[in-house]
Amino acid sequence: MPTSPKRGVHKAAGAEIFVDTGGWIALVSRDDTHHGRAIAAWPDILRRFRRVVATNLVIAESYTFLRRAVGFPVAWALLERLQWTPRLALISADADLEGDARDLLRQYSDQDFSSTDAVSFAAMRRTGITQAFGFDRHFVTAGFVLVP
Repeated sequence: MPTSPKRGVHKAAGAEIFVDTGGWIALVSRDDTHHGRAIAAWPDILRRFRRVVATNLVIAESYTFLRRAVGFPVAWALLERLQWTPRLALISADADLEGDARDLLRQYSDQDFSSTDAVSFAAMRRTGITQAFGFDRHFVTAGFVLVP
């Protein structure tokens, strides 16, 4: 179960952190509001965490957003970089994970979580990951720690 939603709390080195769509976008898009914070936080994240984790839906959402907002070269460069990143653990959404996500959407029916958010939360709960790199306050609402 996720820990209390405190900002800035970090696990010891060797842990895993989930990277949300907003994190990937902020890292590669200089026009993103959070770009400076993301770039400043990333080296510390790579020092503190053994692996970064994302779902296939987060990667697809990141590509789609970047493709529309800043163009194909930036979006494609992200996909290429992630394909060859050995520290990235990719979780593919299967029927069980999507079922857990639907349960979360029902549980949090008063929130405007996206389906991708719910799959991310379900994946994090399944793997015991409590921290997410990103800027979406929905992670805090769902009981996770948002980094930075």
